[in-house]
Parts: sequence; structure tokens; C-alpha cells
Amino acid sequence: MPITPTKKIWMDGELVDWANATTHVLSHTLHYGTGAFEGIRAYPTAKGPAIFRLREHMERLARSCKILMIELPYGVDELCAAAEEVVRVNDLSQGCYLRPLVYLGYGEMGIYPLSSPVNTVIAAWPWGAYLGDEGVANGVRMKISSWARHHPNSMPTASKTVGGYVNSSLAKVEALKAGYDEAIMLGTDGRLSECTGENLFIVRDGLLITPPPSEAGALSGITQASITKIASDLGYPVAFESMRRDDLYLADEAFLTGTAAEVVPIHSVDDRVVGDGVPGPITKALQSTYFAAVRGERPEYESWLTYVS
Repeated sequence: MPITPTKKIWMDGELVDWANATTHVLSHTLHYGTGAFEGIRAYPTAKGPAIFRLREHMERLARSCKILMIELPYGVDELCAAAEEVVRVNDLSQGCYLRPLVYLGYGEMGIYPLSSPVNTVIAAWPWGAYLGDEGVANGVRMKISSWARHHPNSMPTASKTVGGYVNSSLAKVEALKAGYDEAIMLGTDGRLSECTGENLFIVRDGLLITPPPSEAGALSGITQASITKIASDLGYPVAFESMRRDDLYLADEAFLTGTAAEVVPIHSVDDRVVGDGVPGPITKALQSTYFAAVRGERPEYESWLTYVS
């Protein structure tokens, strides 16, 4: 999806004009991919813009940096304050997508990363439904990718690593060129892992099932955790279980979750219609509750919101 420029980007503690937020072509991360990032959304509410689960995202960013042995120059509190400042200064009262990025900058070259300078940026811009309004409303067509998800001894799957997303990009390109909306990736053991940037859920006999991230090689999703909590509150049991691809084919309902994608029903997988081919009642209940929560319409989830005044 194209980016709509805003006024300012936070770079290493300063607000920089969008057009001037640049880095050198010999920055280490550009060549070797060692870096960490997050995707965060802010939504319009009756109390003004609110960033959804801001602290949890910044904590995960810090954990990613720890795994990659990057010395993050800022604490979680500082990063949260910077994100609020970016939303405020860019007048993003109607909501936005935020992209914090920690990368290794200019000064060293070669595989060894730790002598490179560490740079930190936070950008924000308006962004619509990642998989389209039609997909959110009626479901998306999925394809099992020929590309396997990383083995955890090949890439640290608990880290949201810059270079790790080449794996996702290859799967996404393959799916879209084949006429699908999104790809589903299997682990190296042939079990379901996740999508290119989203976690998976199926519904079977009233039970929600999602692959356990630590076993499936998937990123532990913040939206996944939010939906798990909402499901429990609505009386739907949730299990973390390993699944095969045919569990998707035979599911009563299926959907994916992610910060960018939000909550999106799955219409079909490998040309096999899931359930009745329309968003199921449990999917719709979870989706509607989630969208109400992020917009401040569900008081029980207000602790997930950071209001920007």
C-alpha cells in the first residue's frame, strides 16, 4: 500500500522533516538486515487519537534488540513518549500506522554488526485496511506457500527482525502472483506456522485453535493475544495446538490477526472454501468486539489504549 507522507519523523531523539529523514546507502542494516522493527496502530476515539497496546509493542521491540544483541539507545518509556509525540505533531487524529525501527547505521562494513552505530526512528502515516475493506468484510483467499517459515535455529523467530522478512516477502509475492490475497506458511516440520505478517486462528466445534508461536516458529502476536483475551471474555475457549494444513481445509471458520491486517476472515485456503464461505458467527463477534475496543468503545479494554492529547 502506498505511503502518504506526514510532516515529521522522530529520528534519534529529534523531529525531522519527512523529506529529510534519510540515511546513508552504506548503512549496515541495508546490506545485512540486522535490525528490529514494530508495527503499531492508532485509532480515532471519542477522547482523541489512541495508540493500541503501545507499551506491549515497544517492549517487544526491546526484546527483539536483546535477541539480536543490539544495544537499544532508548528505554521503553522514552520510545512510548516519542510515539505519542509523532502522532501529536503530525495531527493524526483520525488514526495512523506507526513504524518504529532500530537499525545499524553508517560507519562499519562487513558481516560483524556490533561495531556499527545504532539508529532509532519512529514514523507515522495514515493507512487503511492492509488486506482491503472487502477482505475485512467478506474474507480473503489464502494459499499455502512453497516457502517454509524459518527454523528457530536458523533465524530467531521471537524477534521481529528486519532481514527475516525476506522470507515473508517471497511468500507474499508468490501468493499475489498466483491470484490469492495472502500466503500461509508452514514450519520446517510441515505444521502450520503463520501468514506473512499475521497469526492464524481456526474455529472447530466452538473451540478457537491457534498454533503455539514458540513451537510453530511464529512471532508471538500482540493482536493474537488481544483476540485470545476477547475470546475468553466472550466465553469462547482457546487452545494453542499444532495443526496441519488440512485442519484449515476442514475448519468451521478461520481468520487471521495482526496489527496491520487487524482481524480478517479467511474465505478459502488452496481453493477449498472454509466453512460456508462467509465470515462465521464467532469470527464476526471477535472482529466487532476488537474494532470497538481499539476505538475506545469497550471500557473493559481501555487499559490497552494510550490516548494522545
